[in-house]
Amino acid sequence: MELSIRLNEIVSMIETCESIIDVGTDHGYVPIYLVKSGITKKAIASDINKGPVEKAKNNIAINNTQGQISCRLGSGLSTIKKGEVQIAIIAGMGGNLIRDILENDLDIVKELKYMVLQPVQNAEVLREYLYSSGYDILDEKICYDDGKFYEIIKTKYNSKPLVLDSIYYEISKILLEKKQLVMKNFIEYKLQKYLKVYYTLNDDTILSKNRKEQLYNITRKLKEFLKCF
Repeated sequence: MELSIRLNEIVSMIETCESIIDVGTDHGYVPIYLVKSGITKKAIASDINKGPVEKAKNNIAINNTQGQISCRLGSGLSTIKKGEVQIAIIAGMGGNLIRDILENDLDIVKELKYMVLQPVQNAEVLREYLYSSGYDILDEKICYDDGKFYEIIKTKYNSKPLVLDSIYYEISKILLEKKQLVMKNFIEYKLQKYLKVYYTLNDDTILSKNRKEQLYNITRKLKEFLKCF
């Protein structure tokens, strides 16, 4: 079974373990791959919608992994009990929703060895939440797949909040240090996006002026980051 670039990057962050949950499992490809590769012994494929759960069940049957993977219907981490799994993958949804999932089942989150989180948008919202709520960010990856950039965060709960310059919620310090070409492309993409907004803001209102100043500062910092590559 071939995984997409995005899913490959997600599974590459998982070390050998006893059990995982894949939240927002869609077709169940990630738990099937992890079980068949011997990376995990047991997996739970979980989704809030019935359609993806049924698709996952079919794929699990086709791959003869029914003995190791169970499917559950429900939201976030509500489908598992405290201590039932070692690792959680929460992928393919917005950063705001992932943050809410963690908040809603914090007692489960605290027991996990680590989590691999992959927001499809608002990664900066999730990153700020993680730092300010005392999580350790263990590693980060970025990839470009099917015309989109994806940021992937490996994290575990701690109790030491950190406050960073807001630009480091937008642009990961860990990814900056890796100096990969894909990260350079991502910063260039962000810079163009913000410059476009900056040049369209011509209203003489306080709100517009404040936003323009904010965007000026962000774009200035992004240009500085590009000099590191």
